[in-house]
Order: sequence, then C-alpha cells, then structure tokens
Amino acid sequence: MVHLWVRAEQRANEQRTPLTPAGAAELIAMGFKVTVEDSPTRCLSLDGYRAAGCEIAPAGSWIDAPAEAFILGLKELPDAPAALKHRHIFFGHAFKGQPAGRVVLERLKAGGGALYDLEYLVDETGRRVAAFGYWAGFAGAWVALKCWAAQQRSALCGPVDVCTDKKKLLADLQAELSAVGPHRPKAIVIGALGRVGSGATDLLTAMGVAVTRWDMAETASGGPFPDILHHDLFLNCILAGPKTPVFVYPEDPAKPRRLTVIGDIACDPESDFNPIKVYDHVTDWDHPAVRVAKAPVLDVTAIDNLPSLLPLESSEDFASQLLPHLKTLGTPDAGVWGRAAEVFKTHTAGIPA
Repeated sequence: MVHLWVRAEQRANEQRTPLTPAGAAELIAMGFKVTVEDSPTRCLSLDGYRAAGCEIAPAGSWIDAPAEAFILGLKELPDAPAALKHRHIFFGHAFKGQPAGRVVLERLKAGGGALYDLEYLVDETGRRVAAFGYWAGFAGAWVALKCWAAQQRSALCGPVDVCTDKKKLLADLQAELSAVGPHRPKAIVIGALGRVGSGATDLLTAMGVAVTRWDMAETASGGPFPDILHHDLFLNCILAGPKTPVFVYPEDPAKPRRLTVIGDIACDPESDFNPIKVYDHVTDWDHPAVRVAKAPVLDVTAIDNLPSLLPLESSEDFASQLLPHLKTLGTPDAGVWGRAAEVFKTHTAGIPA
C-alpha cells in the first residue's frame, strides 16, 4: 500500500495545497492510504479531506510518519530534524547551486531520505508534468504593474496580500491603474510562449499594456539585449539553467533606459544561473520590491511564492496536473519519479553519508 502524507506548509502566506479532497478520494479508491495534516491556513477545508476518507494528523507530525510514507508538500521544510529519513516530494530548489538547497541535500543524505523535486518531474521529452507556472506569471505581472503604478505616485510598492479570486484581482488592479492616469507602460516578456509567460501576457493584455513577446528564438544569440532597456517593464519568465544568457547586467542601471520595473517571476537570485544581475535576494509580500537604482528609479520584484496570491485557483490547477502522476507512486523508480530520483542521486553522489 502506498502511503501519501500531505504535510502542513510552515511558510507564512502559504495557503496552497498539492492535493485536493477530490484527488485524495481518487487515490484512496485505488488503495492508497492518505494522511493530511491539519492546517489553519490551507485554502481547502479539512472537512473535505476527512469526508474523502483521509486520516487527519497534527501539523508537523510528518517527522514521526512511518518510514515508508511519501511526504508531500510544496515549499521548504523546517530546519529540524537535521537528518531526513523519508522520501519527500516538494519544490526543493536544491539543484542549481543554492546554499540552502545544499543543506537540504545533506540532511537527506544523512538520514537516508530522498527528494523527488516537483520542478524535476518531467516526461520523456523533458517537459514538466505539473507546474504553477501560469498563475506565477499572472500574479507576477500583477505585482509588477502595482510597482509601476506606485512609481507614478513617487512611491515604492507597498504590501500585497491574498486575493480571493481572479476577477477581484483584475478589478482592483484596473482601479489602481486608472487612478494614476490613462497612460500604460510598455512591457517585454521573455519566455512568452511558456506557461509562466502566457500567464504574465494574459494579465498585461487584460490591463491594456502593450507587450513585446520574446522566447527562445529572440534570445538565441546569447545577448546582450539592449531592447530590454527600451521597455518600462521587463518580466523574466525563463527557468534559469546553465545555458541561460544574462538579460540585465550589473552596469545596466547606469545606462540610458526606459526600464523602471523588473519582474523576475522565475525568481532564482541565489542560483549560479541567475540572469538578472542587479539584485541578490528574493522579495516578499510585505516588501514586494527592492529599489536598485534611483535616477531614474529601477525596482525589482522577485517573490518566490507568487501563485499563493491566488491560492485556490492555483491549487486546483496544479493538483489536477499532479494527480495522474501521484497515482503511479507505486513504482517510484520508474517514469517521472524514476527520472526525478536520478537527478537527486546525481546531485548527492559527492555528499558523504
């Protein structure tokens, strides 16, 4: 019997879930055992999981879960225990040279555990099978436009918070933009053909923003890309890797430019492959933007849990993508799970047990 344990997220402002009650019911009908931790912040009620037949456990009790259980979550694990014995499924952000990721890998190696990183669940062609990308792009463009609107008021963008639904988000943003006048910025989206770029482009288009759409063909030269500086907004929607070119160089803020807002939706500033070289840390909901230049201003927004701003819609979308693959957890060394396991083994081969 496969035992899937859905842990409560510990991160502030994280209301998403990778498994809905309806999905849990399907797994249970297949013979799975599903345990769901209590969470006061999860966007879906615990009653739905209980009605689906899930066992309910206290938040954080995954530490004492049976060793064979798969621990399913989204964001980072707490700092304890030092050694991790379970097979974990979550966004580990551990395979691109991130310092915090190295610590996670060391903890897993010490405890004999494993990481099936959700970012590395891919099909035979290398395409991710489940992603929050569309909603990351949608929410990231929302925050970037709020940053631009704040600049029109000679201010830095203030706190952002959960929005109950897409319609309200659009209505509130339209009102904020209208309050600063009829002018709309010009935006460039890199990665426009992907999930993230599609979400960003849809939001910008809905707000009447002119969008220049770039993807692999436009960036194949490797740069530099001076056209980026000739737009008001630049939204980076490219998942960084070893071959990702630099889009914004450290010296660019001092150059003549129209650019005043960078929305780094891909948001991997601690990675060796970060293509935005003018900032070095993520921003958050309380402080969504960091000002990296003053004359003219240049603000960077880089929130790493953007889909959480629309938790219900993004959870339902992601969970529906992931569910077919959760159903195959009975063979964790094959298919998407086998490929993710190999990535983990490769990156931990040099770490002493």
